[in-house]
Amino acid sequence: MNIAIIGTGNVGGALATKWAEKGHRIYLGVRDLSQFKGQGLLTHQHISAHPIAEAVAKADVILLSTPAPAAIEVAKGLGDTTGKVIIDAMNIVMGRGPAGYDNTASAILDHTSTRDVVKCFNTTGFNNMVQPQYGEMALDLFTAGDSVRGKEIAIQLAKDAGFATCYDIGGNDKFELMEKFAWFWINLAMFQGQGRDIGVKILKR
Repeated sequence: MNIAIIGTGNVGGALATKWAEKGHRIYLGVRDLSQFKGQGLLTHQHISAHPIAEAVAKADVILLSTPAPAAIEVAKGLGDTTGKVIIDAMNIVMGRGPAGYDNTASAILDHTSTRDVVKCFNTTGFNNMVQPQYGEMALDLFTAGDSVRGKEIAIQLAKDAGFATCYDIGGNDKFELMEKFAWFWINLAMFQGQGRDIGVKILKR
């Protein structure tokens, strides 16, 4: 796949590396080509940096992993997203998010042309994207959104990043639930002292 990543920090950088290693073509969308977080990613042959609108134009799939308060501004700056899938990996944390919204994916939908917006890669830490394997088991992920196509792509990309299963938890009405689940992980890892090396695995019998 041709994937644009907007937000080249810890999450965007980890997923860019994982997906490039699987043969996907990664276009980092950045404001300043001469200086941006994650410049070391350019050593991989399948990763290149471009102005944001140019990266989006080259891609079929767009990952947004910028700070949540910038969600509306970022969505407006993507250019024409018609026919493209947007995967939202952002979370509103401690009330810091786009004004007037309880989740970032809804804000993105209201400020971009594509209807294929899904939530994924927001419910765990970047360290678990770097290494989702815990002993003999890999962690699970979750995705939500009305876009069937978007969720199919998110599920495939989760597997390509090394996660075991990516569960479909419902439509756009579950965007806020996804962020609450993320806050649960953040609370346990950061505020309750469990540390980042914890993750979620669904067990069945």
